[in-house]
Amino acid sequence: MKKFIFSCLVGILLFCPASGKCLESPEGRRGLFVSVIQDPPVLSSRAGILRLVDFAKKARVRILFVQIYRANKAWFPSQVGDPGPYQRCLVQVSEDSFGLLIKEAHASGIEVHAWLNLLSLSANEDAPILKKYGPGILTCNLNKKTILQDYKIDSQYFLEPGDPRVRYELLKMIGEILRAYPKLDGLQFDYIRYPDKNPFYGYTPINLGRFKKATGRQTADEADTVWKNWRRDQVTGLLGLLVKKARSIRPNIQVSTTGLTTYSRAYNEAFQDWKLWLKSGLVNFVTLMCYSRDTREFERYIHNAVNEVGDLKRMNIALGAYKLVDSPEIFKQEFEICKSSDSRGCVVLHYGNLLQNPALANPLLDKEKNTP
Repeated sequence: MKKFIFSCLVGILLFCPASGKCLESPEGRRGLFVSVIQDPPVLSSRAGILRLVDFAKKARVRILFVQIYRANKAWFPSQVGDPGPYQRCLVQVSEDSFGLLIKEAHASGIEVHAWLNLLSLSANEDAPILKKYGPGILTCNLNKKTILQDYKIDSQYFLEPGDPRVRYELLKMIGEILRAYPKLDGLQFDYIRYPDKNPFYGYTPINLGRFKKATGRQTADEADTVWKNWRRDQVTGLLGLLVKKARSIRPNIQVSTTGLTTYSRAYNEAFQDWKLWLKSGLVNFVTLMCYSRDTREFERYIHNAVNEVGDLKRMNIALGAYKLVDSPEIFKQEFEICKSSDSRGCVVLHYGNLLQNPALANPLLDKEKNTP
């Protein structure tokens, strides 16, 4: 384990992206999420890919977090996820569209990280992993489950992070991605956590059986610290396996996660210990989801992170443009706050929102004076 953590730390210190450019200053690490929910998705056309890269150059965006896995659907050649989206893009672009994006981005000195929604199936009841294993792989509470919809949490289905079958499939998927795209700069794991709404999950038969065997406990109780720690360990354990798999294929690949804010909420409700992940060197960086329409709350999120980790040199601050499509002035204020935070970088969620209201992009394009 010590050898593994050391190798992770070496990767952090020595890594240069496949594009050949080492990025050092926070300003040089601006990031942009590119979501498949954008209509039309960037990966569905060559023109859309070139337009994105051109925008990123003008906005001095150095990292593109491109969503290629969501709701068990794959925008890459896969046997784990539904490859339908990948196959449709292949026809529309006449080549692997994600591979094309990596090539075009690297030609402009821009990193590309694969953004992966790991444990959420969204509302996809036709997800291949669900069809293969049944609802037993979905995390659940103790309420009676009669139909599939009874497993839905906050309009989504969540996979159980401690289920060996889930781990097997996600590990296989990481191999698929890294072998298909040898020049990919990084992996960003999103939804690597338990649900944080009414956080009483993890009660699958397999998970409970493993818990009892490992701890000697005969029951799992929400008031029991051992049970809480067990679930937190399942999330961290899954992440550790994924990182180890990625490093075994690409020793210098950057691996990161998104992180809920505040840390207390992440730790106690979603059982996501991003502070430990940073401290141990398990991940290269964390992208903190500071999504708010209130600039004071946005600042509090950042201050909370500083209080927890001391500095933000390995933390990106993510701004929720999706919440501010009609409020470019608030977005501008938050972007300025982020730039002055000494964070690793400012990351915007997401590109499609900047197209919805071009005024949102003005701070990135140095047109602040023209922002209404």
